Amino acid sequence: MRNPIRLLLSAALAVSLPLSAQEDAELVVKVSPLPAPLHLLQGRGGNVVASVGEDGVLIIDDDYTNYAPVYAETLKGLAAAGEATPRFVLNTHWHFDHTGGNAFWGERGAVIVAHDNVYQRMSTRQEMKAMNRVVEPSPRPALPVVTYADSLALRFNGTTIEAQYYPSGHTDGDSVVYFVEQNVVHMGDHFFKDRFPFVDLGSGGSVGGYLNNVRAVLKRIDTNTVVVPGHGDLATRADLRSYVGMLEATIGLVNDRLDDGASVDEIVAEGLGNKWDSWGAGFIDEAKWIRTIAASR
Repeated sequence: MRNPIRLLLSAALAVSLPLSAQEDAELVVKVSPLPAPLHLLQGRGGNVVASVGEDGVLIIDDDYTNYAPVYAETLKGLAAAGEATPRFVLNTHWHFDHTGGNAFWGERGAVIVAHDNVYQRMSTRQEMKAMNRVVEPSPRPALPVVTYADSLALRFNGTTIEAQYYPSGHTDGDSVVYFVEQNVVHMGDHFFKDRFPFVDLGSGGSVGGYLNNVRAVLKRIDTNTVVVPGHGDLATRADLRSYVGMLEATIGLVNDRLDDGASVDEIVAEGLGNKWDSWGAGFIDEAKWIRTIAASR
């Protein structure tokens, strides 16, 4: 019997839904199949998972603000004759590439759900020093209406959706979302597939906590789990295990060199070794990852 995960990975389908002539033609959402009633939607920001069925629509994260109308058109296509406006939007964390569509959906009646700390950060002015950016408080329709301290469960479209809080990882408000019956997990930014991660130390994240959290998810899932990263293509448990291996090796190397008395600049000059060259091709390059590890000690 063929592995169901590989079937899904090989069946990824790019769907470009037309917008009006006034809309930017470059704003495209890619749709890939997941076990019914789930779909992976990918624009420019964080990955979105949509549950579309007889109870309506629920989405995990909602990309950048300017992509919201494109997601609206995409969901109309997936919902067919049904209601396409999400009843629920669940945010994995507060960053604007995952919550940018909140106001759009909140104004249309969607219930925004997130961890307590997501509300706290979205409702106050945030300085993202790592990106040299100040984020003003979000408008009221964008703010979570339902919040939780540890975990939350939703029964929707015939499946159990569990949002589990993992502390001091990517930020201080991250949740990983488990679709129990479908054996699908959306990891938010606790997983950048085949890339060094962005750990937002200014938002309460930590490198040690990040590694512990990813290890915890790895223990919970099995070889048939479909793993949705915050950024990147659909993955397997083996891909996540490779990610943990990278984290363990690179964090250990930097900490060992620091313990030996090396400066951060010296470690940056030395690098992490050729094995990890390709992992620095994303938002976080090798030097940034080394400096993040050192700053998180």
